[in-house]
Amino acid sequence: MFEWLGENWWALWLTAFLAFAVIEMITLALFFIMLGGGTLAALVADFAGADLWLQIVVFCVVSLLMIAFIRPVALSHLKNGPADQRTNIDRLNGKRALGKEAASANRGRAQIGGAGWRARARGGGPRSAQE
Repeated sequence: MFEWLGENWWALWLTAFLAFAVIEMITLALFFIMLGGGTLAALVADFAGADLWLQIVVFCVVSLLMIAFIRPVALSHLKNGPADQRTNIDRLNGKRALGKEAASANRGRAQIGGAGWRARARGGGPRSAQE
């Protein structure tokens, strides 16, 4: 088995990619898919005839570059989608709220779009419900 694996590193790279893809589907952090991109680059290096040490270097370099440059851009696009495609609390950013109870650093109530929400005062000072 180890002899076969030593001659067929592509199987290890492909298995690692599939594992990273499954972990990414569970976490949705856009981190493990970047490592998956590194494994695909190492897989291509293996098919091109590169030695194992070079495949590992390709994996590390491509993964780090993707984490450093592609992940931040992807996260910003993911978080700043069109307003009609935002979900949950992201839809409420920038909406006006009706204060129902005085807000302090620890407690308060507000109504946004017909739903009640906890409200907190910025800076920790108490504010009236009319502010």
